[in-house]
Amino acid sequence: MTAMIMHGPAAILSGRLRSGFWQNGLAAALAVALHAIVLVLLVHGWSVAPPPAAQPAVLRTQLVMLAPTPAPSPAPAAVMPEPAPVSEEPAPAPAPAPVPEPVIAAPVKPAVDPQIQAQKLEQAVLARKRVEDKKRELHAEQQRQASEQRSREAQADQQRLARQQAQQAQQAEARQSAERARQQSAQTAASSRQYLPLSKEAPDYPQRALDKNLEGDCTVEYTVNPQGKVENPKVLDGCHPLFMRPSLAAANTFRYQPKVVDGQVVAVPAVRNTFHYRIK
Repeated sequence: MTAMIMHGPAAILSGRLRSGFWQNGLAAALAVALHAIVLVLLVHGWSVAPPPAAQPAVLRTQLVMLAPTPAPSPAPAAVMPEPAPVSEEPAPAPAPAPVPEPVIAAPVKPAVDPQIQAQKLEQAVLARKRVEDKKRELHAEQQRQASEQRSREAQADQQRLARQQAQQAQQAEARQSAERARQQSAQTAASSRQYLPLSKEAPDYPQRALDKNLEGDCTVEYTVNPQGKVENPKVLDGCHPLFMRPSLAAANTFRYQPKVVDGQVVAVPAVRNTFHYRIK
């Protein structure tokens, strides 16, 4: 036989009040302590990182068939237990499952065909050879152009040197001609400084000589008298007979300034004049 002990309502209520007061006091103390710890951590620079996103929970179900159980026998009467105190603290959140890192597969290099690789190498060698051939051709062309340029410059230098030599020869000849003319002029001035020709007329070209297309020179020697006139003109050897008469006639027309020696006018013998007959 089972006996049931029943307590009075006042005893049960007082016990529950005492147990709830202590539980509430302990919860309040824990809350204040936690707030104080969080405040100290915040003052010292602690920051609350947001919790990682929790993966969604997956519910898996499985159907299990159980054998039938016999009916239970009547249980004896039991003492009614006191209700468990209700805690005001929230249930801790379940820890988030770790997120697996994505696996990056390494790229798979395709297999290289040996024949294709050999063809590529052969093409590269041929291309390098063509480039080298072009370089050699360009170098040879540059050398040829430089050689032609040097030969042209050498020819130009030779031509310039030849022109300079020709100019120098012409200048030397001109200087010699001028010197000879000066000497002849000096000699003529020395021989005729005592008398000077005032007028000389050219002789007439003989018509017969013109018809025969004859040319030549004729020298006439005469004396200049004190009056400046020509006396005793005569033709020297070497004169063509057709040129004698016009030469003597022209010499008779010459007039000179008389020569004066010691204040006296004197004659000048053996004066010569050459007439040049040329058909123009």
